[in-house]
Amino acid sequence: MTLFRFALAPLFALALALPAQAAKIPLSELSRYLNALQTAEANFTQVNSDGTISTGKLFINRPGRVRFEYAPPERTLVMAGGGQVAIFDTKSNQPPEQYPLSRTPLSLILAPNVDLGRAQMVVGHETDGKTTTVVAQDPENPDYGTIRLVFTAEPTELRQWVITDDMGGQTTVILGDMKKGGALGASLFSIQSEISRRN
Repeated sequence: MTLFRFALAPLFALALALPAQAAKIPLSELSRYLNALQTAEANFTQVNSDGTISTGKLFINRPGRVRFEYAPPERTLVMAGGGQVAIFDTKSNQPPEQYPLSRTPLSLILAPNVDLGRAQMVVGHETDGKTTTVVAQDPENPDYGTIRLVFTAEPTELRQWVITDDMGGQTTVILGDMKKGGALGASLFSIQSEISRRN
C-alpha cells in the first residue's frame, strides 16, 4: 500500500526542553489522552520514505476523521472520513485514490475507543528519559503495518508519529503545537463534498 508512504524515514530527534530522565508514561494514561483528544489543529512537518520533506496543516476530529492540507508547491490533500481515506492530487484530473481507513495504522488512534492495553496491540513501549514511545499495530491484522507514537509528559502530549506501511515504507509526521477543542466543520472531512467541489 502506498497511501501512507505518500501521506504520512528516519525518526527525527525531538529538540525539547524537558526534565532529564522522565518516567515512562503508562499505557493507561496514553489511552486516556488519545480518547480525550476530540478535535485538534496543528502545523506539521512530514519526512517521506524517500527522504523528501513536506509541510502543511493537520486537522483531527475523532473518531475517524483527519485532514492533511499540504503547503505549496505540493498542494496535495489527504483526508479520512466515512471509513475511507482519499488522496486528492491537484496535478491530476482523476478521481481521488481511496483506501479503507481500517487498513492503515493511523486508524488505531482515530478509533472511537483507544485501548493501548488491548492484547497484542502494543509491540513496543519505552522511554529514552525525555520521551515515551509506543509502537502499536492492529492485533487482528498486524500485516497492515505499525504506528510509532512519541509523547512527552507533564502534561501528556503527542509530538510525532511514524507510519510503517505494509510494504515497509516509513513516513514521519512531526507535530507543531496543537490547538485542541473547538468546532471543525463536517465538510472538512467529507470526501464526497470535496469531490463535488472539485468537479
